[in-house]
Amino acid sequence: MSNVMVPEVVLNSGMRMPLIGMGGGAASLPPPDVLTSIFFDAIKVGYRHFDTAANYGSEEVLGRAVAKALDRGLVKSRSDIFITTKLWCTDAHPDLVLPALKKSLQKLGLEYVDLYLIHWPVRVKEGIEGFDFKGQMLPFDMKGTWEAMEECSKLGLAKSIGVSNFGTKKLSQLLMHAKIPPAVNQVEMNVGWQQEKLRAFCRKKGIHVTAWSPLGANGASWGSLVVMESPVLREISIAKGKTVAQVALRWIHEQGAIVIVKSFNKERMKENLQILDWGLSQEDLDKIKLQIPQKRGFPGDFFISEDGPYKSLDELWDEDH
Repeated sequence: MSNVMVPEVVLNSGMRMPLIGMGGGAASLPPPDVLTSIFFDAIKVGYRHFDTAANYGSEEVLGRAVAKALDRGLVKSRSDIFITTKLWCTDAHPDLVLPALKKSLQKLGLEYVDLYLIHWPVRVKEGIEGFDFKGQMLPFDMKGTWEAMEECSKLGLAKSIGVSNFGTKKLSQLLMHAKIPPAVNQVEMNVGWQQEKLRAFCRKKGIHVTAWSPLGANGASWGSLVVMESPVLREISIAKGKTVAQVALRWIHEQGAIVIVKSFNKERMKENLQILDWGLSQEDLDKIKLQIPQKRGFPGDFFISEDGPYKSLDELWDEDH
């Protein structure tokens, strides 16, 4: 058994959420049985927070790993594990939210999720697979969709609800009519895309930020090497006797954000948890803030179209730089 105790944060819903989570999405997932044992190993080494989505195709496998961990006594009860899943764009419509969550719960084999997020502020025609959204986008009814999310919360099917990839303008719009404010906004965040404006806004509104792509997603078809090949991080990592990845993750942790790490390699899984008992100096933080060039790793081009709701990247991202 691992003795890594990941600290938790209390969300505006009153629920506790571990500050480090393991992601369940990848460009190509390992076979189901392999992925089940990866998730099971992650629970063994100390992960108690898992982040999946309807769109990732890993809900079922994650559910199996959680069942196995409970069965083997690795965790005492369901409440010891925090599970996030997300509503995909094809279901981002008031009438489709609850059925989509029920389907996710069925796949996970759970009675509730700890956090349910709207994956993107985007609605796509039902039945569309993949990411070719040209001509397939529909108007996104944010108010109605959020009311359906609130219903999921009232029914106890989602202990907390939130959003993902929402900029400051969309959050303002949402907060104008939300009876239950979003507990979390999960966005791309790393030393190469620090999201200061959006983080300041979320902090003011009591919304916790979760960072996806904390290492810059250098293996994906998008993303960059700006994090993993940063001379600034390399210098700090050598001085600290840590890896570049650990310095990058520690920076996010020190900003108070929740970090979603994604490594299916057991050693790196352990390393990713070893960011809690040391810190960065003010000098380190200043260098990271001032010397690392800023650029969004995931542009989101496929959400942009002449006939869709977002005609430019600035409209999609609310001009948050």
